[in-house]
Formats: sequence, structure tokens, C-alpha cells
Amino acid sequence: MTFKSFIISSIVGGMVAVSALSAANAADLTVGANIGNVPWEFQDADGKTVGFEVDLVTEVAKRLGKSVEFVNIPFNGLFPAVQSGRIDMAVSSITITDKRLESVTFAQPYYDSDQSLTVTADSGIDGMKGMTDKVVGVDTGSTGDMWVNAHGAEYKLADTRRYEGLSPAMLDLAAGRIDGYISDIPALQYYVKDKPNLKVVERIATGEKYSIMFNKDASLATEVNGILTELKKEGFIAGLHETWFGAKPEDTTSTVSVMDMPTVK
Repeated sequence: MTFKSFIISSIVGGMVAVSALSAANAADLTVGANIGNVPWEFQDADGKTVGFEVDLVTEVAKRLGKSVEFVNIPFNGLFPAVQSGRIDMAVSSITITDKRLESVTFAQPYYDSDQSLTVTADSGIDGMKGMTDKVVGVDTGSTGDMWVNAHGAEYKLADTRRYEGLSPAMLDLAAGRIDGYISDIPALQYYVKDKPNLKVVERIATGEKYSIMFNKDASLATEVNGILTELKKEGFIAGLHETWFGAKPEDTTSTVSVMDMPTVK
């Protein structure tokens, strides 16, 4: 795709650089995503935006009879962008939390996840207990970032470095600039499967569930929620799981089970 650059300004956290086709302004739905978030939304060898959530949102839009365009926004910028109405919805393996539900709305979840620790295979680190006096990387504003804020002192981490996506963090990990990287386990398992120099060494249980994010009380969220129910009943989302992760989802997970829209507990 050929992108025009424009700037989303005056949002919380500063200015966020955004790239989009000029045609995005004409699309029925504009979807924000941190493109580079493998395997959820990323660019393939031909520069095409692909991924689990790209396929999912594209099908949702199709069933709503709407056109859709994806806009590349760093993860932390997705929240003010959707709240300001600059985008209609956001995806990027976004975890539903009570704190987030105070200011945004989510459709029902479609993926159950945890965090994980990834290190270099020759580091000798086999879990968080080995991260004492080490430097850990996280994605800015992510659930992993929140987990480290809550538990970092417990593991006596030397420092925390924040990144805008998996790729720059992995470059620093491989180069030895950080000792470990904490992020969503499905993305890391997918990423390291053909990289013997990297290893996922610990699953960090957090009970996370991913969904599509909307502005608070947006009517579109209810419409999309209904489509997700259809897609679950038809096995479409389970099929995406097999395509992107090479295995069928468990029947008890939110990938298969129809659930209510989340509300603050």
C-alpha cells in the first residue's frame, strides 16, 4: 500500500504519527492498530497488512456491509484515538480491564491469553526468578507494562525499558541491550518458533482476554458484538485460530464461547 503521512495531534501522551491511505477518509470504518504486532496485525513480505485481527475485523466489516481501512498507531495512542473519535475502533491484542472499561467500551472477547517472558536461548535465564538485577522490556501502556509496574520490585529488576511494538524490543533483546521481554504469549510463541536464538521461558498467568475497543458506549460496539456472536457460532473465529496458531482452540475459551459484552465489575 502507498501511505500518506498525517499527524494525530493534541492527544494524551503527546503527538502520534499515523499513516493511512487518503482513501481511509472515505472508508465507512477506520480501524486503529499497532501494525507490527505479530500475528495479530503486521505487514507480510509484500507489504500487505495481514493477521488474525485483520482477518477478523475485515469479516466483521463485510457482514456490516461497510468498507474498512487500517491506520497504524502505536499501542499507547490507540486509547486517545478511539476516545476522540479519530478512529471508529481499535485492535492490537488489547486486553479488557476494569480500568479501561471506565473510559472505553469493548465487544465480547475472542481470545484468552497470558503474558510471557522471552529471553535469548543462551542467556541461562529460565524464568522471572532469573531476572534479578536484569533489564526487562515491555510495550508502552500494555498489560505487560502494568504487570511489571505491579511486580517488578518483587523480582528485583534493574530497569524497565518501554517499546512501541514487538520488533524493536526483539532487536534489542537479540543485541543484548535488554535481558528479557514481557509481552502476550501468543505473539511471542508465534515469533520465536523459527528463531532458535530466542526462547519463551515462562508463562505469566494474568487471565487476559482480547477484544475490539470502541469509544465509551458507542452504538457500533453493540453491532459488532452481535457479529462476533454469529462468527463464533459459525466457527469462523475458531478457524482463524487454526490458521494463525496451527491448532484448534479449546471449547471453553472465548474464541469459541459466546459471551456478554464486558462491564466494570
